[in-house]
Amino acid sequence: MEILQHYWWVLVALFIIFSGLVTVNQGTIAVITMFGKYQRILRPGLNFKIPIVEQVYKTISIQNRSVELEFQAVTLDQANVYFKSMLLYSVINQDENSIKNVAFKFISDKDLMQALIRTVEGSIRGFVATKRQAEILLQRKEIVEFVKAQIDHSLEEWGYHLQDLQINDITFDQQIMESMSRVVASNNLKAAAENEGQALLITKTKGAEAEGNAIKISAEAEKEAARLRGQGVALFREEVARGMSQAAEQMKQANLDTNVILFSMWTEAIKNFAEVGKGNVIFLDGSPEGMENNMRQIIAMMKLKEAHQITPPTK
Repeated sequence: MEILQHYWWVLVALFIIFSGLVTVNQGTIAVITMFGKYQRILRPGLNFKIPIVEQVYKTISIQNRSVELEFQAVTLDQANVYFKSMLLYSVINQDENSIKNVAFKFISDKDLMQALIRTVEGSIRGFVATKRQAEILLQRKEIVEFVKAQIDHSLEEWGYHLQDLQINDITFDQQIMESMSRVVASNNLKAAAENEGQALLITKTKGAEAEGNAIKISAEAEKEAARLRGQGVALFREEVARGMSQAAEQMKQANLDTNVILFSMWTEAIKNFAEVGKGNVIFLDGSPEGMENNMRQIIAMMKLKEAHQITPPTK
C-alpha cells in the first residue's frame, strides 16, 4: 500500500512539472497571467510557468498581417468613389509594454480588426471629402500619406504599426466613368490632330526649304556655267584674233593680199555649216555682191581693231 502511494505522489509530481512546461512557437509571444492579472511574457522556445497558478492568457503574433478593404467615399462635388485597398500592419515592436497593449486593449482580434478598418475608412473618407472627383485619381500617394499621419498615433497606443496601405483600385459610378472615358477620348483625338498638323507643317516647311535650296543651287550652277561659257567664248575669240593677226602679218611680210585670209574664213564657215548643220536651213548670200559686202564688213572690223591697238586709251 505504501509503495502504491509513493508511485502516486511521483506521478502527481511529474504531472505538475510537465504541466508547467510551455512551448512558444517562433513568431509569437505568450502573455502569462496569475489569478487573472498580467504577470509576464514568454518568448519563442521552451519556457516554464508555475503550474496551476500561472496561465497562458493569449498568444500574440509578431508577424505581419494584412486585410483587404472595400468601401465608398463621397467627393467634394458629390461623386461616389469606390476603393479597394490592402492594409498591412504588425505589432510595433517586441517590448513588454507593446505586447501588453496588444493583449489587453481589445477583447478579441475581431474587435481590433473592426476598429482598424473603420479608422482607415474614416481617414480616407475625410480626405476624399475635401477633393473633387477629377483630383482623386491623381492623389493615391497623398491619400496614403494622409491616412498614415492620421492613424499612426492611435495604432501606437494599441501596440500596432501601419506598415503599408496600398490602394489597388479607385472607381466611380458608371455614368461618371463613361463621361471620363469620353473626355479622355476627345483629348486623345485633339492631341492626335495637333500632332498630325505639326507633322504636316514640318513636312511642308522642309519640302519648301529643300525646293528653295535646289532652286538656289541650280541658279548658282547656271550662273557659274554661263560665266565659264562666256570665258570660253572670249578665249576662243582671243585665240582666233591672235591667229588671224599673225597670219596677216606673215602675209604682209610676203607681199600677199590679206583678203585671202578673209576669203578662206568665209569658205570654211560655209563648209562647217554644211557638215554640222543637221538639216537646218541657213540662208547665206552667195552672190559676188553679197560676198563682197561681207568682206568689206570684216575688213572694217579688222581696221577698227588695229586702230584701237595702235592708239593707246586716254586717261
